Amino acid sequence: MQTVYCVEDDEGIRELIAYAVKTAGIEVKEFADGLQFEKALKEGLPSLVLLDIMLPDKDGIEILTELRSSPTTKRLPVILLTAKNGEMDKVKGLNLGADDYITKPFSVLELISRIKAVLRRAEYGAETAKDFHGIMIDLPSRRVTVDGEEVQLTYKEFELLSCLTESQGRVINREYLLRKIWGFDFEGETRTLDVHIGSLRHKLGDKSKYIETVRNVGYKFV
Repeated sequence: MQTVYCVEDDEGIRELIAYAVKTAGIEVKEFADGLQFEKALKEGLPSLVLLDIMLPDKDGIEILTELRSSPTTKRLPVILLTAKNGEMDKVKGLNLGADDYITKPFSVLELISRIKAVLRRAEYGAETAKDFHGIMIDLPSRRVTVDGEEVQLTYKEFELLSCLTESQGRVINREYLLRKIWGFDFEGETRTLDVHIGSLRHKLGDKSKYIETVRNVGYKFV
């Protein structure tokens, strides 16, 4: 059974998360600080970690750095819990290897959706790197090569490519992509998606032909 470790010092938020995760059929263990969490890691690894950035002892960024520097926890999926205005924390966390982030306050639907998405990616990437028409995607290392040449994608571009290839052959509508990749609280223009698709196509070169636009609906990877 999949297990989520929730590291959150706010008891109310922690209890809400635990209830939501259990309702989704996933086991959860709660920790009020980093020290409790690190002690539990020595006894066994979870399927995923929900990690608050603002903690009373070590902060979440410091804990994430330690997780990614250890061979045992290097691939452990981590979702950061951040304050609404913690933009730099989000960027720093993603650069350090966080798999996703959720901003507070969040909805239970968003929480469960993002947890399941990261768990699916972890399971999908644990098998091996996937080859799509010469586009090689290694989810654990977030590395993409095209005909053997590495391509540098931004965080959002990588998420877009991963989402499209996971649903190969199926049309994904624009609203779903915006919710999944930019979050339930996204308030920007829908043109943001088109810009990122354009940038991704440019970086993929000749392989961009595999990303098709479905007029008035969305996109699909063929």
